Amino acid sequence: MAVQNLSEVYGRTLVALGAENPNVVALEADLGKSTMSCLFEAAYPQRHFEMSIAEQNMASFAAGLALTGKIAFINSFAVFATGRAYDQIRTSIGIPGLNVTVVGTCAGLSDFGDGSTHQAIEDVAIMRAIPGMTVIEPCDGPEMAAAVRAAAAHPGPVYLRVHRADWPDVTPSDRAFVIGQPYVLRQGSDAVVFAAGAMVHRALEAAETLTGEGIALRVVNVPTLKPVKDADLRALTEGVRAIVTAEEHTINGGLGSVVCLALRGDGRPVECVAIQDVWGQSAASYGDLVGHYRLTAGDIAEAVRIALRKA
Repeated sequence: MAVQNLSEVYGRTLVALGAENPNVVALEADLGKSTMSCLFEAAYPQRHFEMSIAEQNMASFAAGLALTGKIAFINSFAVFATGRAYDQIRTSIGIPGLNVTVVGTCAGLSDFGDGSTHQAIEDVAIMRAIPGMTVIEPCDGPEMAAAVRAAAAHPGPVYLRVHRADWPDVTPSDRAFVIGQPYVLRQGSDAVVFAAGAMVHRALEAAETLTGEGIALRVVNVPTLKPVKDADLRALTEGVRAIVTAEEHTINGGLGSVVCLALRGDGRPVECVAIQDVWGQSAASYGDLVGHYRLTAGDIAEAVRIALRKA
């Protein structure tokens, strides 16, 4: 099983897109070596715009480029891309529905050393609240590459959530990425876990653990957090007794909210593995934070057990 850094996959894919389409441009807020937009800058310096630490200007400038027919990717840490530039994204990109992809890297707890100021745990909720905004969180390298291309082809605004850690490839490399489409990665008949991003491979690990206990866990990847049809999510729960959601994001406004809204009135128990309405913090390692905030494969497995006991 290959292990890839998702930021590097993003950077390489953006370079490939640049070779195929001269309208692709990239904008950076002084973090190119972290976001990996530096690869695009090296390949196409005339189509790369260094905006310095001015995320609001970057978003407004990208809107202007989009109005001239350019396909703009703006890059920064997720917490800055979505937080500092929110008004400009909302007003200049969201309201006119422009083809701009907001790329938020170091999402979730992955910037473990810099603490709560740099850890984007509410970014999905912020971007999902913007009407017409598409929100994508790939779970591995192949899906990231496909999602970048899908974002470029999408006629409206996109938020692409990118983690900085290395993750194993768990999706087929030839799988077509369809915006809005959740899908089953592992079949199971007792319970289903809906997972996004970093939590997908952990959900698959949890399924392996639970198999030894006689529990068949269905694992569903939800790479598009908006839009996603309620009917599609409901169909993926057919035949199971309990539902779990898993995300590296605050429990408010993310995947748990999406699934619970889709299943309202269903009656089956739902457990949500997420950051429980608290801030992040600095740590010696990313793994320390994953354990502290109860986001491990073991925590997903325990949530499944709890949900099944309630069923």
